[in-house]
Amino acid sequence: MTRPIPAPATTVIDSLLFRDAFGTPAMRAVFSDHALIRRFIEVEVALAKAEAACGVIPAEVADEIAARCSFEALDFDLLRHETDNVGYPILPLVHQLVKQCGEAGRFVHWGATTQDIMDTANVLQVRAGLDLVSADVDALRRILADLSRRHRDTPMAGRTHLQQALPITFGYKAAIWLAALDRHAGRLAQVRPRVLVGSFAGAAGTLASLGEHGLAVQEALCRELDLGVPVSTWHVARDGFAEVVTLLALIAGSLGKIALDVMIMASTEFAEVYEPFVTGRGASSTMPQKRNPISSELMLAAAKGVRQQAGLMLDAMVQDFERATGPWHAEWMAIPESFVLIAGALHQAKFALGGLIVDEAQMRRNLGLSRGLIVAEAVMMALAPHTGRQAAHDLVYAACRVVNERGGTLAEALAAVPEVTEHFDRAAIDHLTDPAKYLGAAPQMVDRVLASVPRDR
Repeated sequence: MTRPIPAPATTVIDSLLFRDAFGTPAMRAVFSDHALIRRFIEVEVALAKAEAACGVIPAEVADEIAARCSFEALDFDLLRHETDNVGYPILPLVHQLVKQCGEAGRFVHWGATTQDIMDTANVLQVRAGLDLVSADVDALRRILADLSRRHRDTPMAGRTHLQQALPITFGYKAAIWLAALDRHAGRLAQVRPRVLVGSFAGAAGTLASLGEHGLAVQEALCRELDLGVPVSTWHVARDGFAEVVTLLALIAGSLGKIALDVMIMASTEFAEVYEPFVTGRGASSTMPQKRNPISSELMLAAAKGVRQQAGLMLDAMVQDFERATGPWHAEWMAIPESFVLIAGALHQAKFALGGLIVDEAQMRRNLGLSRGLIVAEAVMMALAPHTGRQAAHDLVYAACRVVNERGGTLAEALAAVPEVTEHFDRAAIDHLTDPAKYLGAAPQMVDRVLASVPRDR
């Protein structure tokens, strides 16, 4: 029996091939067409209940609307056709809901405008999306906390401008990643009361259609949906949604930074960390030896994608008068895509970092590549109290040139300098030039990050 060919897809978000690389089923479900339409109906029903509670429509009418509005009974082909014609889905949807509700249908969508329903439905989606993002961020924080704790004292080369600079620990590097995710967790909590508010204000935002009942219905609707009550109409004040997508871009940017570090550290010349081994993952079609860091590559790509959507949301904030002529529509593209992409990036991060293979021995070997030059600063600072800082700098600089031009180690070069051996014997010189002895406060900084917020072990 031949299996049916899936409907064609045109983006990585809904692609049969790529959708689980760039997203997750859970987040796609939140922002699917069907989920959005269900949210529209949820808001329309909540509006009827709110209006009944405020005495605007009869209570039995609201009960009838709640009982008879049915997602399953919708004609989706008709809904799609009429949406294409009208330009918005709410009027076509209301047409069908009115018919479903019979006599009670006269009160469906009472006093509302299209944007009220769509914005409030989007807020409900955003709330569900933020729940998923927050859970994934918390899971990733636990993973990074474990890496930081486990490798608190694992020495490795710290690099600036892609050159070895000074020794650090891998736990210190992971703690810096963790601290960024901790801050994002705080931002995720802080953004919710600003963004998770209902939108119900009528045609020009004044609630004129409901007269003296307008604000009471608005409050009752928000209470019905467990949303905050807006202090003012936000039909054209889009900073809330723009803040959410910008926050997703910040999270994606931090994941992109982690991904870039992992990819470089996994390169053949570094060989310090590897993504978890899964047979066939990251394989090349022509080079059997390849083991590409696929999750990190996907994280980096997602970071670039969400950043673009954040720019679109900022541009969409510039809206004309009391109802926008086009910028609002840009949000319909940016919000779902941003949430799906960040969900995919977080999924990849949990996989890559949750099973990250850390080669401590290779990190130590790489620390020795400079033959002690990576801790030239340590020698200079130890010698400076005896000779003065500038003289110490010049002495160590000359020893470094000897190593670079003639070979050997920094310890050997220093042992041949009388101005150095006058103050340090060979054992002291060897200690000063051991990279693992010059970690500064890196381990203590790991402790501070781990202690900065409550954590589940």
